[in-house]
Amino acid sequence: MPADESHGVSNIVDGISRLTPDLFSKACQHILTYLQGRTSGIDSAEISDSFQRAGVRFDHEALQDIIRFLLLTFRSAGKTNLSGDELVTRLKEGSNKWPKASLQVVHRLWSEQGALVHAQQEVQVMLSIGQLVDMQWKLGMAVSSDTCRSLNSPYVCLMLKIVEPSGQICQKSFEMTIPQFQNFHKQFKEIAAVMETV
Repeated sequence: MPADESHGVSNIVDGISRLTPDLFSKACQHILTYLQGRTSGIDSAEISDSFQRAGVRFDHEALQDIIRFLLLTFRSAGKTNLSGDELVTRLKEGSNKWPKASLQVVHRLWSEQGALVHAQQEVQVMLSIGQLVDMQWKLGMAVSSDTCRSLNSPYVCLMLKIVEPSGQICQKSFEMTIPQFQNFHKQFKEIAAVMETV
C-alpha cells in the first residue's frame, strides 16, 4: 500500500476510533442496508446527525471519507465473499490503529449480514447491463455478405461503444440491410417517444 494511501486509511481509522461501538455499528448498518438493496442510498446527513447528537463532530470531508471507506470495504468483502475473520484480518493489515471494539462490531455485523450483501451483489451482476455511450454508422456497398443476396447491395454498419458494468468500454459492430436499418430506426423512434412520456 502506498504511503499516502496508508496515511489516508490511518486518518479514517483515527476518525472511527472517536466513535462509540454503538455509533459505529449504526453507521455500518446504514451502509450494509444499502448494499443489501433495502434502501436506495446512504443518508450521510442522517449519519452526521446521529454523530452530532452523541457529541462527535466531523467536518463534511472527514465524514464522507469514513462513509466511502466503509462502503468500499463492505462492497469489496461482498464481492470476494470474505468471512468475518478474513475481513477483520484485512482491516488490521491496512492499519494497526483499529480499536478492538470497532473490529468486533465489523466482525459481528459482517458475520450476520455479509452473505446477504454477497447475494445482492451476485444479483446486481446478473441484472446489470451496459450503457450506450456512442453510436456511429456508415453506409457501404456489400462485396460479400451472409445476409445480402446480391453483391453491390447497400448496407449500414453500426458501431456502438458500451460501458460495461465493470467500467470497461467495449465496442460492438454489426451490419444491417437497408430494410433492417429502417426497422431499427423506427424502433428507436418509438422508444424515444415512450421515454418522453415517462
